[in-house]
Amino acid sequence: MAEHTAASRLRLSGLCFLLQILNILLFAVFVRYSPEGSPGRCPPQLNCSRRNEDSGFQQPPGFQDVHVQVLLSFGLLVAFLSRYGPGSAATSILITAFAIQWAVLIQGVFHFFLNGKIYVGAQSMVSADFCTAAVLISTGAVLGRVSPVQMLLLALLEVTLCTLNEYILLSLMGVSDSGRSLTVHTFGAYFGLMVSRVLYQPHKDKRKREEQQDKGHQTDVFAVVGTIYLWIFWPSFTSTTAVHHNAENWAVLNTYFSLVASTVSTFILSPVLYEESTPRMVQIQDATLAGLAMMGMAGEMLVTPFGALIAGFLVGLISPLGFRFFTPVLHSRLKIQDTCGVHNTHGLPGILGALLGTLLTLLATADTYGYRLELVFPLVAQGSRTVTDQAFIQLSALPLTLLFAVLGGCLTGAVLKIKVLRCSPDAQYKENAVFLEAAEEGSDPSASGKEELGISTLV
Repeated sequence: MAEHTAASRLRLSGLCFLLQILNILLFAVFVRYSPEGSPGRCPPQLNCSRRNEDSGFQQPPGFQDVHVQVLLSFGLLVAFLSRYGPGSAATSILITAFAIQWAVLIQGVFHFFLNGKIYVGAQSMVSADFCTAAVLISTGAVLGRVSPVQMLLLALLEVTLCTLNEYILLSLMGVSDSGRSLTVHTFGAYFGLMVSRVLYQPHKDKRKREEQQDKGHQTDVFAVVGTIYLWIFWPSFTSTTAVHHNAENWAVLNTYFSLVASTVSTFILSPVLYEESTPRMVQIQDATLAGLAMMGMAGEMLVTPFGALIAGFLVGLISPLGFRFFTPVLHSRLKIQDTCGVHNTHGLPGILGALLGTLLTLLATADTYGYRLELVFPLVAQGSRTVTDQAFIQLSALPLTLLFAVLGGCLTGAVLKIKVLRCSPDAQYKENAVFLEAAEEGSDPSASGKEELGISTLV
């Protein structure tokens, strides 16, 4: 076993070396700084229609908020499991470091490519962060059952497919999804769930439910810190691509209203569903994520303040119900082990957010939106599309995203399942121990390696 652990460390080290050298070579050949200048000086060959001009770092605060959100919030959200602890955050940083580089390259080919070069600036980095967020959501579904090597390969494939899905939706179809209900939350969740399904191991499904639950003081500690970062930075994360000059930023307001309402919903429903008078911090964290994902597409639309409160309140009720009743069905019937519960915190709220955005698109008029109609629905404002056409496009983007996520997740799972990457459950535990926290104090390491690693904490 010691020889296997050493081989695992060397395999991870070697893959990191090869991928980093590959990125360096590709950056040397293709990547250049974006030309500075005003929006009017953007070269016509570049795709400059992506809401914000990619001309240098003109909006550092927005970029900073998005980057902090990806690094800290997502890293802490997968670290709340006491069995894994800080090691999960370490793995998240590894995935983030690689995925950002790879996303800059892949997205650059689609959006920032001119005369054989990729021109990078603030917007290309923000786009890479969004794509990385989708990867981190997916890893939450398979945490504990894939090694760091497999996670790197997952990031390699998912960034490519996520970028393709985003390009089709946002650039070719003209879908309005500034907060990424579809391209980040929905895609990332169902991509990860399908990988989990393909990697399902039947012998692990027989463990007792008591062994599946994850308990410990540090669970709440990480959840508290992660939730605080969500409250501080996610509204900027949602609204970064929706900021237009000095326009009033509806996305920030709507996101905050949805966030606070979903949090209150947790205190209403959790005592009814569980034997605790006060919700655990992990449950509050989940409700926070659900309320935020709900406003991904609809955030910059005319939800109205009370509409955002209603949407957040409803999704704050639906998410706990999903953990209580639907997650066991995912596990027992569909054979999908969702470690961090991404279906209830990202997938389902992302779908509901897309449906809400479609409904609001039908209600969009020049009288209610004013000059913002051209910013949110430029093709409608120009007269090349009717509101009904735009709503149909918004709705059709949902099954298309699910199709990409399901097929991409199945393909990625099949790749990760090849014999050279697979290992026995005990060996898997040892390999994860390179990054993940060791067994809980006082427990038998060999017994810990046989425990179920891939179950939501709230099942």
